[in-house]
Amino acid sequence: MTALYVRGGQRLQGRIEPSANKNAVLPVLCATLLTDAPIILRNVPEITDVSRIHDFFAELGTTVHWDKAAKTLEIDHSTISSGARATLPQAMRASIMMIPGLLARLGEARLENEVKGCTLGAREIDPHVAVFKAFGAEVSNEDRNIVFRKRGKGEGTRMWLEYASVTTTENFIISALTANGTSQIVNAACEPHVQEMCAFLEAMGARIRGKGTSMVSVDGGVELHGADYTFVEDFHEVATFLALAAVTGGDVSVRNSQPENFMLIDQTFAKFGAHVEHKDGFSRLQAPDELVVQSNFTSHLITKVEAAPWPYIPADLLPIFIALGVKAKGQTMFWNKVYEGGLTWHTELALFGAHTLLCDPHRLITFGGSRLVPATVTSPYIIRVAIAMLMVAASIDGESTILDADPIRRAHPNFVPNIDSLGVNVEWES
Repeated sequence: MTALYVRGGQRLQGRIEPSANKNAVLPVLCATLLTDAPIILRNVPEITDVSRIHDFFAELGTTVHWDKAAKTLEIDHSTISSGARATLPQAMRASIMMIPGLLARLGEARLENEVKGCTLGAREIDPHVAVFKAFGAEVSNEDRNIVFRKRGKGEGTRMWLEYASVTTTENFIISALTANGTSQIVNAACEPHVQEMCAFLEAMGARIRGKGTSMVSVDGGVELHGADYTFVEDFHEVATFLALAAVTGGDVSVRNSQPENFMLIDQTFAKFGAHVEHKDGFSRLQAPDELVVQSNFTSHLITKVEAAPWPYIPADLLPIFIALGVKAKGQTMFWNKVYEGGLTWHTELALFGAHTLLCDPHRLITFGGSRLVPATVTSPYIIRVAIAMLMVAASIDGESTILDADPIRRAHPNFVPNIDSLGVNVEWES
């Protein structure tokens, strides 16, 4: 158990350089398996899942050098032995995105049946199996492992997803690059991190059309070369530090090279009376004296924040807005259209004195503006929920404790030092 102690009540002030997006870095690392040419990745965060992939590559025989101080990762897969066996790391869901590259390179990959991620809810593997089969792979269960075997070079195909899944879309695009001919995916996920993976693949020479839309076409059989690629800032982290400014009454600026992704996020902050300014490569939120839920013009309807696949508000960001809903005067309904386990943690907020009502597994109402008190709370294994609890704790005079807060480290290696630099006193203890 890892506890995070938070001494709250201070207004956050300062300027932040955010890290790269975990959800962009991991698929890019998986996609490097498609080439033997040297790859240099820059602004790589020192997070748990990157360490796991680094170690897995080393076990395969990849020449890999990670300069953590410089945030640079150099990869050369040409040294992988043709006889290497690939049983993928179990502790992260990103493992499944290494399968296309391993099939192309080794002809086989093994995945343990229970692939762990966070505790948001059921994460089915069937859409991924459908992708691999569509490109000619055989899939079977053997000795509690799921075994994927390549049978010849796949042919271009067209798939229409039932659901705009990020990792399924990424697996389709990576798989399509290993096949003959052109492939197309309909109802593709279009999140910024999917677009960033495509940008990296294009830097390697891939031909991809439609990135950022729901219909993406990929030309297969193109020989990919090396690349020198720098990751952009994580929009989740940018939004999170802006939310921390709002909830503590502070004034925080965060580097943000892609403000075009923030129009709906800005509108959501405005629902609580907080406004974001984008200028000179930074996004700034100077909090109002008091957060107040803004009334709808249609007065009989409750103010609502809906989370769903991009371009909706991302489900990953919903917890930080729930923290604002707890703090702001007024009522807000939060609707998680993605995960059935994304709101069950709301009971921990009651320990702070917050008033919430869970309507069903997908909808939660906050009755904000109550007096909040320090508390000891326990986070589920969900990154942004741990951060939301930290946000609430940071807004309250006194010392709170967040138990099982370690998920924060999965995505944000410098999160606690950044918080400290803004004026909130936080401390890890194992």
